[in-house]
Amino acid sequence: MQSYFWVKTFHIVFVVAWMAAVFYLPRILVNIAEAAGQAQVAERLQLMGRRLYRFGHVMFGIAFVLGLVLWLGYRVLPDFPTMVAQGSGWLHAKLALVALLFVYYVVSGRWLKGTTKGRVLPSSRTLRWFNELPLLLFIAVVWLVIAKPF
Repeated sequence: MQSYFWVKTFHIVFVVAWMAAVFYLPRILVNIAEAAGQAQVAERLQLMGRRLYRFGHVMFGIAFVLGLVLWLGYRVLPDFPTMVAQGSGWLHAKLALVALLFVYYVVSGRWLKGTTKGRVLPSSRTLRWFNELPLLLFIAVVWLVIAKPF
């Protein structure tokens, strides 16, 4: 049972690290959009964005692997509790929302990569609204994990 708590602890830590990247990458896009005409500033922000995007992918990958262990670890680890049981529909809903968050992150990354190729970003106002979407999804994910409503 101790291994379960360690895996869960590290899963949460890496999810938090990934969510930091999910929240901050669109903010970098806002700053790039507002730095029009300031090549050095935009270049520095693009570099920061690329590094953050890579970091986020690594954090997501580790969190994903640890999540798989939490989900299916009972098959290979003794005394490992199962999350696959009656009433685990919340887990499928959570996974769907996490998939949406990942798509959101990839879209943000593509916009960032597009800026290095000279593509124009949406307006900073649009990007500010876009920046709020992951918070709503993350709140829903946390609620599903805590409440396990179905």
